[in-house]
Amino acid sequence: MNILANDGIHASGVQQLIKGGHQVDETTVAQAQLASYLNDQNIEVLLVRSNTQVDKALIDACQSIKIVGRGGIGMDNIDVAYAKSKGIHIINTPDASAVAVAELVFAHLLGGVRFLYDANRSMPLEGDTHFNDLKKSYATGTELRGKTLGVFGFGNIGQETAKIAIGLGMKVIFYDPEISQVSISLSFFDGSSQAFQLKGTTKETVLKTSDYISIHVPSQSQYCIDRSSFELMKKGVGIINTARGNALDEVALIDFLNNGTVAFAGLDVFESEPKPEIQILMHPNISMSPHIGAATLEAQEKIGLSLANQIISISES
Repeated sequence: MNILANDGIHASGVQQLIKGGHQVDETTVAQAQLASYLNDQNIEVLLVRSNTQVDKALIDACQSIKIVGRGGIGMDNIDVAYAKSKGIHIINTPDASAVAVAELVFAHLLGGVRFLYDANRSMPLEGDTHFNDLKKSYATGTELRGKTLGVFGFGNIGQETAKIAIGLGMKVIFYDPEISQVSISLSFFDGSSQAFQLKGTTKETVLKTSDYISIHVPSQSQYCIDRSSFELMKKGVGIINTARGNALDEVALIDFLNNGTVAFAGLDVFESEPKPEIQILMHPNISMSPHIGAATLEAQEKIGLSLANQIISISES
């Protein structure tokens, strides 16, 4: 099959596909020229990430497409229902990036409780002149052990986040309207493992009792965390969003950061991405990263191999 990896694919995935007898084109084609390119090159498989839109118009314009693959979990840039109605296979990689995203949650969370998001800004500017003042200002950090992490959305990434939290000695509660109870297993360096049974609770309970909140919901039309949600939270809560920019009301977030309800936030995604609002970028109590949740070498390799194996399986069926 002729495959276009328009947003890139790991070399391991390319090698796997070539080994399976497929041709892989790694050209990055602009959205406006994509339909023409797909038709000219007789592309049968289109692989995308978040940059490429696979909408009804593109699907109708490209009759050769048999498979559309999304490197990652969310498929809000693909008209999945319409593609399936046209007999197109839709594949994604829901497991491949879960560990990477979960670890980024704790990069932001650990940095948040020890003020690293601010210290890393202040030290280059004042570390040589106000070292003792900075030391004093950052001397009220807190520990995660014994605290409660509330997780919104308890799919693969939410569960991987819970595993890290449990490993750190945290209590985990979660809200997911589609999941009521989960058994998660922690694997350790010596080959042993330990299972934990977690039961879901209400959204209100998570908001009221969590010391920290991590968001792992798919793209949706309404905020997962809106202004009324902030009003229920404990004073001094920390919030991490590595899911979708539209999961969190950023205007409300700024207000509740300013009034002290939210102590800090960690954002990997933004409402106005790829141009985050200046109030977000300049806020002293927000730790930020540019949508890099799945951007580890290990995750990219797993994504590439997962896509390749699914394509080979479909082509051989």
